[in-house]
Amino acid sequence: MIRAGFLSSVDRADLIALAKDGAAAHRLARRANALVLLDAGWSFAKVSEALLLDDATIRAWHQLFVEGGVEGLACFGSGGSACQLNSEQREKLKAWVGAALPRSTREIGAWINREFGLVYAGRSGLIALLHRLGLTYRKPQIIARKLDVEKQKAFITSYEKQLNSLPDNEAIVFVDAVHPTHAARPAGCWSLGTENLAIEQTSGRQRINIHGAIDLETGQTRMIEALTIDAASTIRLLQSIELAWPLMAFIHVYLDNARYHHAKLVRAWLGRPGCRIKLHFIPPYCPHLNPIERLWGVMHQNITHNKTYATCTEFAGAALEFLREKVPRNWPRFRSAITDNFRVINPKEFRIMT
Repeated sequence: MIRAGFLSSVDRADLIALAKDGAAAHRLARRANALVLLDAGWSFAKVSEALLLDDATIRAWHQLFVEGGVEGLACFGSGGSACQLNSEQREKLKAWVGAALPRSTREIGAWINREFGLVYAGRSGLIALLHRLGLTYRKPQIIARKLDVEKQKAFITSYEKQLNSLPDNEAIVFVDAVHPTHAARPAGCWSLGTENLAIEQTSGRQRINIHGAIDLETGQTRMIEALTIDAASTIRLLQSIELAWPLMAFIHVYLDNARYHHAKLVRAWLGRPGCRIKLHFIPPYCPHLNPIERLWGVMHQNITHNKTYATCTEFAGAALEFLREKVPRNWPRFRSAITDNFRVINPKEFRIMT
């Protein structure tokens, strides 16, 4: 019998995470589970009975932890020379990962082998080690080269001020263009382990051009399909917006700085008497400040991921039906994914990969 509560808070959190991690090797998860139960005050006999193992196995796992911590649990006798890194080697590994930014555990394992002449047994054990060293697997964000922090802050302040003082007879809509391609987009999904999944490849790479607008308050949208996105399609969309909000004294349209949005034809149309449209331009290189960009992502999730359409016409119909009808009709479902919860992106807060 050992005393309960022998795990540190960090070790306990790591072991619980391993026990719950469906991607971890089964035998590693079982070892983690056993240590958590021992820490909760269970006896070796009770843990062995619960896990359908013998008492000696649980004691051996406990000894592995005492001698080598969480990484010790990931050392298995089969499949090569299982080993642990000492503190100096761990710091060297941490420094190398931070500098090299390797893309896979296979690459990390190969480096450990070359550098220290050791074979780290099992991907799960290596992942546990990396997590313990404070290393995580992540994808870099894509940010524009010319982001201006102060312009972002000023835009957000101005937008929130307008939103909070908006009269009942005025509306705000966000505008942008999207060009989805008629092509299959495979995406991960759960399935029966006995099935091989595939998506039929489309015959062409045609794309459609959609100029659209969305009101975040109601979910109402206006979507037009055009041969080309230009000043003419911009005016058609703005006309459609005026017709869709007939009772509004003014409709504030937020949009990016595409050249066709600043075209002479557009300015002339806006300058006519009685025009109810007012344009507000989002700072350059800031698509994250236009919520309709998030709508395009939701469209792809629902229309192009793991779905194939025989013709581009069929594909265009499905995309437009989703944007024109399904989004407004099911706005409570989509609202949380398409928001004006803006944030400032500061390039200085990122390590820029080269």
